[in-house]
Amino acid sequence: MDFLQNHIEALIFCSPSPIKLAEIKSCLSEMFNADVPEEDIAGAIQRLMDKYLHEDFSYQLNKSSGGHQFLTKPAYQASIGIMLKQQSKKRLSTSAMETLSIIAYKQPVSKTEVETIRGVNCDYAVQKLLEKGLVEIQGKGETVGRPLIYGTSPKFMEYFGIGELNELPTPKDFSQEVNTIGEGPEN
Repeated sequence: MDFLQNHIEALIFCSPSPIKLAEIKSCLSEMFNADVPEEDIAGAIQRLMDKYLHEDFSYQLNKSSGGHQFLTKPAYQASIGIMLKQQSKKRLSTSAMETLSIIAYKQPVSKTEVETIRGVNCDYAVQKLLEKGLVEIQGKGETVGRPLIYGTSPKFMEYFGIGELNELPTPKDFSQEVNTIGEGPEN
C-alpha cells in the first residue's frame, strides 16, 4: 500500500477544482510536518493516472488548468447526461422558491397567509413543495376553518445545506424606498 499515494488521491478527490502540485506539496508537508519531495508527489500522481486508465474505473485522473482532478470517462457521457437532465427537472420554479422562502421565514404559516404575502394562489407551489418533501404539515391553525399550518422539513435543511433555521440569511430591510418614479431630488 502506497501511503503517500493514498493521501494524494484523497486530496485530488476532495478538491473542488484542479489541484496543483504545489498545493498538494504544501498540504502533505504540513500533514507530515516534513518536506515531501516534488518528484515523489509527481511519481504518485503518475501511478494514480495509470491506475485509473484501467477499464474497471468509470473515471480517470486528468491534468487540467495546471493541476489534477478526477473526471468521468467519455464512455459514460450519455448516462451522466440523463442523470443531469433528470436532476434539472427537480429544480424549484421561481414560484415554488418564493413560496418556500415565505414558509421558511414565517413558519408556522397557513397557505392563506402565504397567498396574502405573495398576492397569488399558491396551491400548486405548496403541493409541489410537499411532494418534494421540503415542507410538511405541522398541524392545524386556531383561526376560523382551522387551516393547515406549514413549516419546513428536515429535507429542506439538507437541500439548502443548513443545520438550523437560525442559519437562514436575514432578510434585508426594505422599509426605505430606494427610488420613487416622478419625484425629483428635494431642494
